[in-house]
Amino acid sequence: MNDRVSVITVNRPRRVEQRITGHQTSDGAGVKLTRVIGQALHRRLDPFLMLDAFRSDHPEDYIAGFPDHPHRGFETLTYLVAGRMRHRDSAGHEGLLQSGGLQWMLAGRGVIHAELPEQEQGEMEGFQLWLNLPANAKMSAPDYRDVQESEIPGFTTTEGAAVKVLMGSSHGVAGAIARPVTEPRVLDIRLPAGSRFDDRLPPEHHAALYVYRGTVAISGSPVHTRQLAILEQSADSDGLALTAEADSRVLLIAGRPLHEPIVAHGPFVMNTEAEIRQAIADYQAGRLAA
Repeated sequence: MNDRVSVITVNRPRRVEQRITGHQTSDGAGVKLTRVIGQALHRRLDPFLMLDAFRSDHPEDYIAGFPDHPHRGFETLTYLVAGRMRHRDSAGHEGLLQSGGLQWMLAGRGVIHAELPEQEQGEMEGFQLWLNLPANAKMSAPDYRDVQESEIPGFTTTEGAAVKVLMGSSHGVAGAIARPVTEPRVLDIRLPAGSRFDDRLPPEHHAALYVYRGTVAISGSPVHTRQLAILEQSADSDGLALTAEADSRVLLIAGRPLHEPIVAHGPFVMNTEAEIRQAIADYQAGRLAA
């Protein structure tokens, strides 16, 4: 779906609070990636726990993928801009993630899963986002869904901004995945040079924008490729406004903070140290995959 919608005008847009450049690292079996959001931002960007960006046309950077590994206490969104990746998990879910598609996984009380490339050459590009779960949902049953690109709702504004609504809703268009409590909104926005995109946001929601092509200006402040702009919060703000200084693509993330304790240890995110110790013990005893 790709509806054409009228332009929304935001009158009191948020400004850039800070810019962050992610650091290069590797994860899984040596997959090279950029960690854009990590533990240092858990509080500031609650409920978002992690954002990894990856892009390479060198197979040695991604071919080993992410073999079996555990998770507990949160949910993930993986969005593949280019490439092919197979998901399998201990709860019996399996799916093929292809260019332009996404997969959502609820780790809940525990799951062991693998994400392995189904290509031996060519470009692999995408993002993985971790979202915290409220305390009363951390031990819920695991779940999974994959959505192909043709199934992801989207729209084009009269100014030419093309938007894919991965999570939440925007401009009256409901996205591929909706989640309660944290109400996450995740948009992939493609902007021609000179175009503007406005979107309304509740003032209490945390919001950030990652530029992965080009340069955009947020309330007149430039944000360049591979920079994350954290948007300030103000009780009288009514949303965000960005203008493309060049042909650009950006990932917008926004959501309602939980304001709960966060204790993270590798693949486990809980509310207390005791819960983390229990997660480790359950994994070592083979109970996580049950």
